[in-house]
Amino acid sequence: MPSYYPVAFRARLAAAILVLAILSPAAAHAQQPDRADTAVVARIRDEGFNRSQVMETASWLTDVYGPRLTGSPTTRAAADWTIRRLASWGIDDARLEPWGTFGIGWSNQALFVRAVDPQPYPIIATVAAWTPGTNGWVRGEAVLVNDLTDSSSLARYAGKLRGKFVLGSDPPALVQRFVPDARRYSDSALDAMAAATVSPGGRRPPQEQGALSTAARMQFFRDEGVAAVVSSSARNDFGTVFSAGSVGLRRQDALSDLIGLGFAAEHYGRIVRTLAKGIPVTLEMFVQSTAHENDRTAFNVIAEIPGTDKQDEVVMLGAHFDSWHYGTGATDNASGSAVMLEAMRILKALNLPLRRTVRLALWTGEEQGLLGSRAYVNNHFADRATMQLKPDHAKFQAYFNMDNGTGAFRGIYLQENEAIGPVFRAWMEPFRDLGMTAITIGNTGGTDHQAFDAVGLPGFQFIQDAIEYGTRTHHSNMDTYERLIVDDLKKNAVIVASFVYHAANRAELLPREALPPPP
Repeated sequence: MPSYYPVAFRARLAAAILVLAILSPAAAHAQQPDRADTAVVARIRDEGFNRSQVMETASWLTDVYGPRLTGSPTTRAAADWTIRRLASWGIDDARLEPWGTFGIGWSNQALFVRAVDPQPYPIIATVAAWTPGTNGWVRGEAVLVNDLTDSSSLARYAGKLRGKFVLGSDPPALVQRFVPDARRYSDSALDAMAAATVSPGGRRPPQEQGALSTAARMQFFRDEGVAAVVSSSARNDFGTVFSAGSVGLRRQDALSDLIGLGFAAEHYGRIVRTLAKGIPVTLEMFVQSTAHENDRTAFNVIAEIPGTDKQDEVVMLGAHFDSWHYGTGATDNASGSAVMLEAMRILKALNLPLRRTVRLALWTGEEQGLLGSRAYVNNHFADRATMQLKPDHAKFQAYFNMDNGTGAFRGIYLQENEAIGPVFRAWMEPFRDLGMTAITIGNTGGTDHQAFDAVGLPGFQFIQDAIEYGTRTHHSNMDTYERLIVDDLKKNAVIVASFVYHAANRAELLPREALPPPP
């Protein structure tokens, strides 16, 4: 203050400023923009890059405890190991939290498929979950059934399919790949995402009137007593098999009575072309699978680092723990689980001050419809069906999720929460050198943050480099440890730990959107 103001005036003004600061600390803070604590970020980076355990964690979850199909004994063993792992880091309250009854578990111990005639050769194949095994080797002719269009077409095959391997579609048309399977986002692609308004949404086209549904076809094959239903697609090339058809249910009280097989496209095409020449093709299969019926209780893995003066408020981080059974569930989603576990390890190892409680959640039942996360949100925060809120809804800060493979984080989706953009922009600033630059107002779906977003809670998924997620690893037999990128997973764990730290220590709760209406 300039010295030419009277002494008495300067004294009164200083006193008034002091009173305002004491009476209105929240208002005073609100004038301060969000910033990243660069000193803490430096410590997180040092721990996460130089003493990382993320790949060792991922190896245990895949090589030893993969795959992790919900309800299987391997998934329970993986969860028990995870709790021991957290305890070794000093996080002692890790636990299994039941979320409901899932149904029977299922696991596959053996699968062998081969052609016998006119030439013997092995076939690369996968088997659908919750389908039965065989009583030894099963042999039968292959038959192409690609013209079941309506109910009247069923009569052409009635009484002719018992014991046959039914190939349900024409062979996929394979083309040369001139675009690499793996890719990262270009700067222009990230700029386009940042410029977007709302992510485009789409609906499946309606089924033609009178068209034969998949369920009706499968029931016909079931009634006919086929040996197996075989599928393939143009993605099933170069030894990668993505699916085994839709003969089994996602969860049930009994196994399906149909065996579903997915064949490599090259083998599928060879069989169909041979049949087209009027030459019979004989196949054999041996399938050993087990139903696990003793314990049908499903669970999530939960762990916490308690907060200090805002301990009753919570910041959550998580990923889905379960996988399909085709590979070992590495990019989908041991990568996300390992990153979130590593973020917890970093926060605990550095003993960083955390005002809010930090809670880890590793979900099961995600592959069957986000079941674990939806049940958790319903039990703790809000009933989505009625939008009746529970007390903890008002004490929730944010949920951060990872579920798009092994790729590095390049930004974050705001889920249309525009007000939170400046906060995340500030928290991202220390990671520009890692390529973390993009913020998009749009939504992304298909994973567990949606359970939070659906009840008006801030739930977020990061923008990730696609790498080869859609082209090679997602729900395929190639989803193994070898497809993980160590530097990317280290980066992601560091970024998550930093976001969680800043969310835990922010003075106010993060901005929220208006509550959605009941569905």
